[in-house]
Amino acid sequence: MVFPRWQKCSQRCFSSRVLLVGLLTTLKVPNKTLLLATFAACIGGTFQYGYNVSVINAPTKYVQNFINQTWTERYQSDIAAGVLTLMWSTIVSVFTLGGLIGVSIGGTLAIKLGRKRTLLVNNVFAILAALMMGLSYPTGTFELLILGRLLIGLNAGIGLCVQPLYLVEIAPTSIRGLMGMGTSVFVTGGIFTGQVMGLKELLGSEEHWPILLATTCIPAVMQLLILPWFPESPRFLLIDRGDYEGCRKALRQLHGAADSDSEMEDMEKEKNNLEEEGFKAKKPWELLADRSMRWQLLTIVLLNSAQQLNGINAIYFYADYVFTQAGIPSEGIPYATVGTGACECITALTCGLLIEHLGRKVLITGGYTLMSICCILFTLTISLQEISPVFPYLSMACVFAFILSFGLGPGGVTNILTMELFTQNARPAAYVIAGSINWISFFFISMLFPFIVLGLKQYCFLAFMGICTLVALYIFFIIPETKNKTFLEIHDEFKTGRKKKGRGSDGTNGSGMTLLANSM
Repeated sequence: MVFPRWQKCSQRCFSSRVLLVGLLTTLKVPNKTLLLATFAACIGGTFQYGYNVSVINAPTKYVQNFINQTWTERYQSDIAAGVLTLMWSTIVSVFTLGGLIGVSIGGTLAIKLGRKRTLLVNNVFAILAALMMGLSYPTGTFELLILGRLLIGLNAGIGLCVQPLYLVEIAPTSIRGLMGMGTSVFVTGGIFTGQVMGLKELLGSEEHWPILLATTCIPAVMQLLILPWFPESPRFLLIDRGDYEGCRKALRQLHGAADSDSEMEDMEKEKNNLEEEGFKAKKPWELLADRSMRWQLLTIVLLNSAQQLNGINAIYFYADYVFTQAGIPSEGIPYATVGTGACECITALTCGLLIEHLGRKVLITGGYTLMSICCILFTLTISLQEISPVFPYLSMACVFAFILSFGLGPGGVTNILTMELFTQNARPAAYVIAGSINWISFFFISMLFPFIVLGLKQYCFLAFMGICTLVALYIFFIIPETKNKTFLEIHDEFKTGRKKKGRGSDGTNGSGMTLLANSM
């Protein structure tokens, strides 16, 4: 006799196994060459961005002491507190200025030099930056830190623009979302690595901080050694350069002989369509003036600004306070912070496994919806910290839940949608615009966030809740599902503005969205 409880448990286990098998069967794993090419592109691309965002946090006190000491030796007087704050703020924020410059030239370099060659040349900036930051302390020149941070920001800006471009163009259509997740996986991996390297047991001590900042040369050297063994983007070779033989060779190397023919056929269709329209790589200002692309442009502007303004930076800002309230000793907080980085990294990997099964729209809409809920709960729990000892732990749970929600949707899917909404001639310009919006928003939130927190305190999360809710509604009603569709199909769906049926997980079923293109 089987008891009802055990029967239900058995049924649930069977359902879980069926779901897991279904997920694994629908997920096509890239071949080894494609995976290695992805690693080679990402390690010197978005990994550098994540690493240099987080690695600067650990040596804050030591760098400020170094600036004060250098100032005293030069001018025989202590530096004023306001001047020291200005110097430190400049070292931190000049990274965003370099990123904005980098993203503005990244699209042009990708067209002139190609995707792969641009990534290789970009490592020069990282190596020069590492040299300057590493030599700042021995030479007693804190200005080298500013110049080094500017150069590594330039490197990160170019990498954030060109590396996702390379990934989406080497990926087969069936696993384009999975491949595109390499961008967010390596961003979060870079953040986590920077947090770990900044621990005192490694390079986070006072005597080692110049070496810590100079370690940014390691990913650059790795990419210079690995990436040359892999081909240029097949789409770039065929559509931009007209190199049919080079494209075939690259496809065979990346996809295998069996899968290369269908991808070649899709590329030729896109090339013929663009030639009929008069193929020419668009400049950013030309793309902005193109009325046929207005909904795609509005979408990437909204998503890329929301990625910085959705409250993720505020959560990290409050994390130390929450961990302290929960009773974690001050010496243990850096390890709790590393835990948040690991949490975001694991979620990015999970998103990569789910994106081809659930689709882009479900993940990003669900992510923003969960973030809205977390904002409300976090505001309540942090407002009630003193009432009961349980609330600090609930606040800590909200921190991790918010980070999980961000990593599951907005953190990864935003970059993929930026890749997929444009055809070959418009994609580099779209990356320049999206990247510029992202870096400007990053700079905006970095400068104004302290004042927002000072004025609104924990209630600032209600404003972030409003942003997350509005973005979720926009995605739900406006953006079509792009899973298993070619770039040409996605472009045509936006262009026609008619209600169309999209493809489901097998590429045959699903529902599209009615676009409002004729109303703008």
